[in-house]
Amino acid sequence: MIERYVLGLREVDETRVAVVGGKGAHLGGLSRIEGVRVPPGFCVTTDAFRRILAAAPSIGDRLDQLSRLNPDDREAIRTLSAEIRRTIEEIAVPGDLAAAITRALAQLGDQGAYAVRSSATAEDLPTASFAGQQDTYLNVVGPAAILHHVSRCWASLFTERAVTYRLRNGFDHRKVHMAVVVQRMVLPQASGVLFTADPVTGNRKVATVDAGFGLGEALVSGLVNPDVFRVRDGEIVAKAVAAKKRAIHPLPGGGTREVTIDPRRQEQPALTDAQAVRLVRLGRRIEAHFGRPQDIEWCLVDDDFQIVQSRPITTLFPIPATGDQGDHVYVSVGHQQMMTDPMKPLGLSFWQLTAMVAMHEAGGRLFVDVTRNLASPASRAGLLEMAGRSDPLIRDALETVLDRDGFVPSLRDGGPGGPPAGGAPAPIEADPAIVTGLIERSEASVAALRREIRTKTGPALFDFLLEAFEEQKRVLKDPLNFQAIMAGMEATWWLNDKLQEWLGEKNAADTLTLSAPDNVTSEMGLALLDVADVIRPHPEVVAFLRTVEDEGFLEKLPKLAGGTEARDAINAYLDRYGMRCVGEIDITRPRWSERPSTLVPVILDNVKLFEPGAAQRRFEQGRQAAAEKERDVLSRLRALPDGERKADEAKRMIDRVRTFIGYREYPKYAIISRYFVYKQAVLEEAERLVRAGVLPEEEDVFYLTFQELHDVVRSHRVDDRLIQQRKAAFRSYYALTPPRVLTSDGEAVAGAYRRDDVPAGALVGLPVSAGTVEGRARVILDMAQADLEAGDILVTAYTDPSWSPLFVAITGLVTEVGGLMTHGAVIAREYGLPAVVGVEQATRLIRDGQRIRVHGTDGYVEILP
Repeated sequence: MIERYVLGLREVDETRVAVVGGKGAHLGGLSRIEGVRVPPGFCVTTDAFRRILAAAPSIGDRLDQLSRLNPDDREAIRTLSAEIRRTIEEIAVPGDLAAAITRALAQLGDQGAYAVRSSATAEDLPTASFAGQQDTYLNVVGPAAILHHVSRCWASLFTERAVTYRLRNGFDHRKVHMAVVVQRMVLPQASGVLFTADPVTGNRKVATVDAGFGLGEALVSGLVNPDVFRVRDGEIVAKAVAAKKRAIHPLPGGGTREVTIDPRRQEQPALTDAQAVRLVRLGRRIEAHFGRPQDIEWCLVDDDFQIVQSRPITTLFPIPATGDQGDHVYVSVGHQQMMTDPMKPLGLSFWQLTAMVAMHEAGGRLFVDVTRNLASPASRAGLLEMAGRSDPLIRDALETVLDRDGFVPSLRDGGPGGPPAGGAPAPIEADPAIVTGLIERSEASVAALRREIRTKTGPALFDFLLEAFEEQKRVLKDPLNFQAIMAGMEATWWLNDKLQEWLGEKNAADTLTLSAPDNVTSEMGLALLDVADVIRPHPEVVAFLRTVEDEGFLEKLPKLAGGTEARDAINAYLDRYGMRCVGEIDITRPRWSERPSTLVPVILDNVKLFEPGAAQRRFEQGRQAAAEKERDVLSRLRALPDGERKADEAKRMIDRVRTFIGYREYPKYAIISRYFVYKQAVLEEAERLVRAGVLPEEEDVFYLTFQELHDVVRSHRVDDRLIQQRKAAFRSYYALTPPRVLTSDGEAVAGAYRRDDVPAGALVGLPVSAGTVEGRARVILDMAQADLEAGDILVTAYTDPSWSPLFVAITGLVTEVGGLMTHGAVIAREYGLPAVVGVEQATRLIRDGQRIRVHGTDGYVEILP
């Protein structure tokens, strides 16, 4: 029994996390790498920790209480975690366990100095580092002191910061256990941290070394600024030597103290250039062993490096997998589709199988490889122009990559790069019948899909779905469909460019697009105003809706006066638009039809803020404003030299905008309509798998790819561990910020707005809907939490079509993600809302309730005093 409580570092490796925790497992793995020196030591295993907890049964009840706490309830967490720590520290270490620890100490020299270090089983994981969440004690001398500090390490599993971290990251307190590493202290001349990938940019080929004098705690605690070396391909590419006035040194009798460094040494580098390069070479060996970039703590003793910790860098955005070693440039799909959250595997594979271009997955997001488009001058120009109109930050990031010699190969026109995707569409006449015909054909295709899929089950369903995906692409590839989409967009660009040139007016097309016909997304927002009109006259229904907490409310409505009419109005809305939801490109997201309570706050806002008939009035006001703007523009153009020609050209473009710009929103609606049909069929199949005992829950299918689910349906066998791994990975992806542009080196390339026409302190973005508005900022990250007042300005991360019902109640829009022709921008123009998109970190820099001024014509936001 004694042996299970203590294991030497060389007896374990990274497969033994459950026994010795993340730190211990990694140190064991490090000690097995040729050429890597690790200070000798041993691990007090998690069996010892479990035995200690068993000695205090009351801890179990407290763990249950902890699990129920809100991670923001700091006072409750502080009080309860302190009680648990105190209980653990007061438990006497049993004699046989104490004997095992002191025997291991005696083999190393029990009067030496040791580091006693926490090593939790949820620590130093690929998806969560837990760095700094538990405690480490340095220069501990003597068996009694070491036993005391082992107890303190056990207790530190319940520090306030560790408990909060677990609550926020979905870790069960009962399933996380604590081991303790006891390791001989080293007395270094210098120490620090090596990142084998650049922790700021993510570049996997650039290593960063932070170095200071003495023990590394001086750097970790922020006591001194480190020397910083950046190393690439065996060469130092940048170096900054800091003035290091303080250091932490060990005391002979135990503990540490802060000392002042001799002024003559303060600005000397802690490492020579050769040592920094040698350390990075050692780091690359460690990185290769663990198979991913590492955050490595090191000590320099007599020109020899000793490694005291290595853990994965969990903040790096993953790189799309490729079958070659060449350089690649990737552009984010999510920034185009207004959904930058991670997607579950089934959602990713559905989008990949139905997309018009190849897409690569990384970090739960999708990317398009644009390397070949950038390599050919003709396709490069087209890509940069489109990116500039869509999202100037993407264009600037691509130009940053192009400025680097040799990263993007140069091809002659006509090479593999080819022309821009799709090429320029042939012009079409501004005939409303074209749009009507396209919509009718699309609706007929969706109706046929609904009919035909009803009889498909089992493997036959998946064969049918593959055929349905090809039908979806066929509809979208219809040349007339592409021509109609581009006709409205290109006419908008033409009007904005020419009317600024001829009349000196910015974004004139914004008013000309107001209340354009056939815009299914703006109609969706107005239709919810009509639902509010049905509900408003019935106070009992309104009061009931304010109490809604679950999805059964529609069945309860008929019991109330006016409830049947309210239910029928909501159901009619869901019949038309219930396939939509936030993040709708991910088929696994709950649709409004599946979670109608999402719409209740928006309906209640509409009841509160609007008078009956608001939808029709609003549409008619927009239509009249657009007509008046058309008359004004044409009149002013005719007064110019060569005015009749200019007016005639503008009139043709205005007609094209009015005819086609609304259709810009329809193809996405058609895709999502088909997606809901696919999803319902897949969930029926998942239900059969649950009934057959193959899966515990229907939604487990969301963590399989399309092909994997097909295989499960065929074989009735599933890899439970794979599903659990996918769930953990998906949770971890939420902590990652997807870059607009990513290279195969792992570098997240951030673009910039290169403008000097913005007031100091203003937040810069892309102007997408003209006008200026001032009001209260409502920072909303979940539309189900909307609580709007008249005059509010919506500030959020991104808006896909599902957000448009909120647009009727706001006066302006600010988003972190978006472009000139993304859905939020199109609807903002439709409703006449001043809007600025692509404002980096807007939801962090603007506080909920602040007064702001949105300059939708010039593209910036001012935070008002």
